[in-house]
Amino acid sequence: MSLRELISGWAKPGRVEWIGLRPARRLGVEVADATMISSVGLDGDRSRAGKRAVTLIQQEHLGAIGSYLGRGPVSPEILRRNLVVSGINLAALKGREVQVGEAILRFTVICAPCSRMEEALGKGGYSAVRGHGGWCAEVVRPGRVRLGDPVQPVD
Repeated sequence: MSLRELISGWAKPGRVEWIGLRPARRLGVEVADATMISSVGLDGDRSRAGKRAVTLIQQEHLGAIGSYLGRGPVSPEILRRNLVVSGINLAALKGREVQVGEAILRFTVICAPCSRMEEALGKGGYSAVRGHGGWCAEVVRPGRVRLGDPVQPVD
C-alpha cells in the first residue's frame, strides 16, 4: 500500500459532541445545533472569516490538556472552540474536505492557543494546550450541524 493510500484512509466517522458559539468577546454559549455560513463560519459566532471561520478540537485532547495540568478533562467552552468531535483524528484531515452534518469544511491550519489560556487554565495553561488546540477550517458548503452528527472526509 502506498503512503498516499495510507494517508487517505480513516477507520470510522467521528461524531459532533459539543457545539459552542462566541456571540461577544469573552462570552461563550453552548448550543444543540448551528448553521454554518459560507466564509463567515457559524451563524451567531464572532468568528474570523475565511480559513479560520470554524474551530474544532478533538474530545480526546480535552483529557490530555487536563492531565498536563494535573486535573481531569478541561471544559470545551474554556478553549473557545466551536466544535468538539470524537472518534476521528482531526490532524489526519488537514487540507481535506470534511462533511460535518450538512456542511462541508476544509481544514486549513492548527488552532494555536492564545495567551488567555494562562488566565483560563492557570499557570502552564498555554503550554498544556500546545499541540492539542485543534484545527481551523473554512466553510466550503454551508449547512446545519447538530449534536451527534457524523464527521467524515468527503473523498
